Amino acid sequence: MNKNFWQYKTLSEMCFAEWEALCDGCGRCCLHKLEDVDTGEIAYTSVACRFLDISQCRCTAYDGRKTARKDCLCLTPENICEMTWLPQTCAYRMLLKGWDLAPWHPLVTGDPESVHSAGISVRNKAIPEDWINPDDLETYIIEQDLAESPGN
Repeated sequence: MNKNFWQYKTLSEMCFAEWEALCDGCGRCCLHKLEDVDTGEIAYTSVACRFLDISQCRCTAYDGRKTARKDCLCLTPENICEMTWLPQTCAYRMLLKGWDLAPWHPLVTGDPESVHSAGISVRNKAIPEDWINPDDLETYIIEQDLAESPGN
């Protein structure tokens, strides 16, 4: 990959390796979210997909995730515009909006731990979905509309 490829390529121009490298490894997209049917507001929970390794913030079924979990949403250049629930800190969302990557992003720092050091990731902050009753998901709401929260 070329250095700083995200600064001169659009999301649709990126090769597979560049696209994958944009993921900062925060794990937020693997948290269960609830949508208010009346307002459309998104509420994130602290409950993670069973396939998220919470200590590593990586999917343990990544290559076969659509088979392992039918409702897994795979980000692509074609569908990224529809993924309005992504947190504002998500590199895909930031680049789509014409912003640069956050200063803590691993591509900027060269350190895959920087997302965790900055407190952005769900490392050790989430619980596996298998530990809870799905009917109790609302009790695990951590932040209303993380997708629109400023700064992070």
